[in-house]
Amino acid sequence: MENLYIEGQVHLPNVILDKENNKLEISGQSMPEDVIAFYNPVLKWIDEYSKDPNDTTTFNMKLVYFNTSSSKMIYEMINKLDQLHKKNHNVKVHWYYDEEDEEMIASGKKLEKYFSIPFDFIGYNPE
Repeated sequence: MENLYIEGQVHLPNVILDKENNKLEISGQSMPEDVIAFYNPVLKWIDEYSKDPNDTTTFNMKLVYFNTSSSKMIYEMINKLDQLHKKNHNVKVHWYYDEEDEEMIASGKKLEKYFSIPFDFIGYNPE
């Protein structure tokens, strides 16, 4: 299975999907003009990964901001991982948030309510 790397830009997140090194991470800001075109390869990668997942899957969400259309894609990604979790695979989400950003933690808590997959909330102070 091929890794998927997308270099982050001002309005696009950095994406690292690396099965061999067990690194699944999206970070930065997510405000793509064409959210479907941007996230489609990510969703396809998760589908392929789900056919033969690692023993433990930790999906790291380190977004500092995402727009409404990105939230729909984030929901879709976590939904796919939740389906894997429901098949008795060890899957969890690490939701990173700036300790001063109440909106980002609220977004993660809201998402957590929709799924059975466990979320770990990890605060940090970007200085």
